[in-house]
Amino acid sequence: MTLLQHTATEPRTALEDRLFDFDRLLDPAPMAIETGYRRLDSGVLHVAARTDMHGCTGEMFSWWFGSRPGPREYGWWHPIDHGASSWTGGTAGEAVGSTHIVTEKLTGLPDQDLLIEFHDPAEFFTASAYSAARESGAVSTAIIGHVGFGHDAPRREDGSVLGGRLLHIGRDTEWGLVMRSHFLLGYDLPEAGLSPDQVNTEVNEALGPNLLQHAYDEFTFLSRILPPLYVAENRGKLTIPRPW
Repeated sequence: MTLLQHTATEPRTALEDRLFDFDRLLDPAPMAIETGYRRLDSGVLHVAARTDMHGCTGEMFSWWFGSRPGPREYGWWHPIDHGASSWTGGTAGEAVGSTHIVTEKLTGLPDQDLLIEFHDPAEFFTASAYSAARESGAVSTAIIGHVGFGHDAPRREDGSVLGGRLLHIGRDTEWGLVMRSHFLLGYDLPEAGLSPDQVNTEVNEALGPNLLQHAYDEFTFLSRILPPLYVAENRGKLTIPRPW
């Protein structure tokens, strides 16, 4: 897997190196990294994967996360890498406010225990930019979360998980859903007392290609099963054409 770098036409900015320009994910125009990985100056490992989910929509994608897939459904989602799956907190039918407790492989790496805590997109994006993107159709789904490494991951005083950031930003097209998945590993580990050099050490760059492939694979697998599952589980509110 080739490490993709910024080109001369789109230089790296101080904001991207120091924090990350979340609002840029709301713009459908090609980014310098759509699929690839790189180390930011802050020590954070940025991993990106674009997946074309044919036949899917943003509504389907949001529904899937809100359905809180259990161990069986989690295996359907990625039959190679996904293992244990349980959920805590939040409200049924909605991902925001819930925590997904998982064990999974990242493309051949040993089992990883992770906490994925889903947050409101308002935490990540400028309100006006996010609202405009939804209204224009540039964004049809946004599943955003904090990622903790280990089921006992460090937390803030308010209980929110520290470790990394996960963003799945989708856009509906005529053929299906364009899914941008971006991960910022080690994003807030400095809050746990780590320096950029320590973050760089804690978050091994070898995770880059493994996580990239895992993300592409899991949403390719999901695209094959999501449309019929969504139709079957929402048949009371859908008009379903007969195949005959």
